Amino acid sequence: MSLSHLSSALDVVPDTLKSLKYEQILDAQKRSQVSFSSDDERLRYERLWLLSDYLHIHWERNIKWMQLDTNLDELKPDLSHFYVGHLGWSAGERQTALPDWDEPTLMRQLRLYRHWWMTQLISADMEQRISLERLTYILSRLADVTVNASLSWSERNYKDLYGEALDANGEKQSLVVIGMGKLGGQELNLSSDIDLIFAFREHGETQQGRKSISYQEYFTKIGQKLIQHLDQVTADGFVFRVDMRLRPFGQSGALVLNMDSLENYYQDQGRDWERYAMIKARVMAGSEQDITEFEAIRKPFVYRKYLDFGAIGALRDLKGMIAKEVRRKGIEHNIKLGEGGIREIEFVVQALQILHGGRDTRLQTPSIYKVLPYLKEADYLPADEVNELLEAYRYLRRVEHALQSVKDEQTQLLPDDDFERQRLAVRVGEANWDELEATLWCHRKNVHRYFVELIDDPEEEAESDSSETWRLLLKRPDQQHLFDLVLDEVQWNDLSNVESKIRPFLSSKTVAYMQPIGQERLAQFMGMFFPLLAEDKQGKGHNPDIVLERVIPILEAIARRTAYLVLLCENKTAIKHLIRLCRESAWFSESISTTPALLDELLDATTLFLPPNKAELEEELSQILLRLPEDDEEAQMDALRRFRRSIILRIAACDITGVLPVMKVSDHLTWLAEVILDVVLRQSWHHLVHKHGYPTKQGEAVSEPEMIVVGYGKSGGLELGYDSDLDLVFIHNSDINGSTNGQRSVDNLTFYTRFGQRIIHMLTSFTSAGRLYEVDMRLRPSGNSGLLVSSLDAFTDYQEKEAWVWEHQALTRARVLAGPHNLAMAFEKARHTTLSKERDQSELKQEVIKMREKMRAHLDKGSGASGFDLKQGQGGIIDIEFMVQYLVLAWSYKHPELMTYSDNVRQIDVANKLGLLEDEVAQKMTETYTLYRSLTHRQSLQKQGRVVQLEELEESQGVIRKIWDRELT
Repeated sequence: MSLSHLSSALDVVPDTLKSLKYEQILDAQKRSQVSFSSDDERLRYERLWLLSDYLHIHWERNIKWMQLDTNLDELKPDLSHFYVGHLGWSAGERQTALPDWDEPTLMRQLRLYRHWWMTQLISADMEQRISLERLTYILSRLADVTVNASLSWSERNYKDLYGEALDANGEKQSLVVIGMGKLGGQELNLSSDIDLIFAFREHGETQQGRKSISYQEYFTKIGQKLIQHLDQVTADGFVFRVDMRLRPFGQSGALVLNMDSLENYYQDQGRDWERYAMIKARVMAGSEQDITEFEAIRKPFVYRKYLDFGAIGALRDLKGMIAKEVRRKGIEHNIKLGEGGIREIEFVVQALQILHGGRDTRLQTPSIYKVLPYLKEADYLPADEVNELLEAYRYLRRVEHALQSVKDEQTQLLPDDDFERQRLAVRVGEANWDELEATLWCHRKNVHRYFVELIDDPEEEAESDSSETWRLLLKRPDQQHLFDLVLDEVQWNDLSNVESKIRPFLSSKTVAYMQPIGQERLAQFMGMFFPLLAEDKQGKGHNPDIVLERVIPILEAIARRTAYLVLLCENKTAIKHLIRLCRESAWFSESISTTPALLDELLDATTLFLPPNKAELEEELSQILLRLPEDDEEAQMDALRRFRRSIILRIAACDITGVLPVMKVSDHLTWLAEVILDVVLRQSWHHLVHKHGYPTKQGEAVSEPEMIVVGYGKSGGLELGYDSDLDLVFIHNSDINGSTNGQRSVDNLTFYTRFGQRIIHMLTSFTSAGRLYEVDMRLRPSGNSGLLVSSLDAFTDYQEKEAWVWEHQALTRARVLAGPHNLAMAFEKARHTTLSKERDQSELKQEVIKMREKMRAHLDKGSGASGFDLKQGQGGIIDIEFMVQYLVLAWSYKHPELMTYSDNVRQIDVANKLGLLEDEVAQKMTETYTLYRSLTHRQSLQKQGRVVQLEELEESQGVIRKIWDRELT
């Protein structure tokens, strides 16, 4: 081992200081009756204590710690080593149990243990006989050992008084200590503080002690003791400075949280910088179960499966803050925070982890030593860049340790006096200060170049004057001249009304309590939104007032989750989409404000305006559900609801912009319902089978459902709207004499009844994500008084013997939506049998007319001044449907082609081809029906119901009334 780099140590220290230090060491040796074995040995130690004041102080106090032959490649801190006490550490002795130390003794031993290890590590580092990775690992391991020793002592200390904390399974709980930052990544430096978060597994009260207290109180006491044991400065110094500010809610938050509260916080309120900080989080004290539970919280919070603009925006903001701090006077000599410093390397690495770690799990390691080489291996960064970053990181960390090894101070500032500069150069292994400085700046310039190139600097982007005005207005919403400036950008229809809408928003607690970075993002968004709103002239009756009124609730909803503002500001086109869609649809703005996550759909125009077909819907939903535990009912139900909302939003966007014609809009909405129903059917089946076993037929288990879901009305006719409910009928074909084969066996009829109930529950239950569909089961045989699930034989018998004419009318629009193919074909055969029955056409007409008049009398919401009811009004949708249903029932016995389809438009087309409708009549019916449905969609999107002004449709209504009179009366 060459120590030539330390040879100049004697030259840089004044002779008087060398003599003084040497005499102090000699006195300590005399007191302990030890001496150097040779001049070479003395010279080796002297060089070290002259370069490090810390080494001199602690070797003088503990002269027997002067040993340079410890094998640090093998020895590492652990509890059994610590428990032997300070007299046995140098000998490498071991003791498995915590000694019976009182608290002062524990605290003294903890401090001495750190000092012992520090003398070993500083000397090894200066002599360059330990790698950076091993050094930082041992320091991190030292923190782990001291933390766990404190916890063990405190649990033993409190056991008689409070007993123990047990979980629901009777297993002992301990305080879970989460190490953050360099401690979490096992990269601790020589004089680091340690950032900690405290947690515990589950709530309860302590047991088997003289006094029972809540786990919250118990673990708070344990945590407070831990801070005292490590952080308190005594005559022996401290162990580690403990920083708890990274815990949820910072200094104002509870010292200890249980795991559920921790999860809720990061899900609901976790901020961008906390995602960044959590990259290196590690459970340093806790069981394997605690580690598993924490990782299940941490990883989904930090790593996302997609590349989100929110993350890019947050990283840009963080980079901007780093850049501003670098420009602060006096920070240029800080090798951590200054230009090209350690923090910039960490930012480059952790930014790529944030952006890509969700899809590439090898990036999810907290260790920078492992991540940097992988960035090269996986081509995230060029090989030369990674090599230079690694070389710079190692050099900067060596310099950092050389700075801290002098007095055990947490410093990264380069010295400004010649003596300390020369000592530093020798400790690092450079010939002099000039060479050290040159090498440092070479590395730092490389680092800074890569830092600048990684993400565009937001400060280099020109900001509009409008954004600056908004920034001032958010700080001073009482300034009228600022209001006037921003409002003048847009030509409003009613300026006073606009001001009355926006002023309460800007003065609200929501905006007032936003963090500064949140207000900055809001100002940037408003500065982009108002000019784009002024440019928007596309809509009929252009009304920016309405757009603003609809956007404000969205802003209120996302004010606390400003990543969405970043998403919009990063994508100008997304703001344009937002303006257009809010202009055309109140439903759209309400959906976004209720579920802000839907804003993600605005980001990619290729998916926003290209809704998936049925096969793509099935694949997309399958991928979503595969990531969820099969037995997590709540997660599955929420995922289905979120999926439905996102797809409907995309369909609505295509409808509003004219990308999809009305027929295709309904097709997509109907396909969506079918895909969801198919999943719900399978999930309900698995739930019931798990509970009761499989139904049996002739003694054999039936492994697939023998039940179909039949859609009537709009779902059967592929004509679903945005707010349509589902008219359903359940039909089974099971063995009515059989039963299930599980331990909680029930007869097959009970099983299928519960099966139907489960499907309804899955569709209609409200969760945090809303509900899927309203379900109407009144069209089943015998209506509300009938069985929830009918056998196919009972259904067929009912249709032949008991069903009313209106029930046969409904059957013309019935279609299987989900269930086994063979049963679906059997149902279709039964449907054909019923519909193809020859009927007296005069009687049929009278029944159809009578039912139509009854419906209109009870359901028509339009009359006179109130307008025209698109669905129930005379000459409306139902008139067209009833005429088509009459034709199907009257002529299917002769023309079975009429039964082929269940939707009105194709039924009209078949009737026309058969000569049952003249060409002009068929064309008018189809055009008017399509127009009515398109208007119904638009009314739904504007949340305006189905009543419209009559004059707009007077001609269409008149045409349908004439056709009705001719065809039916």
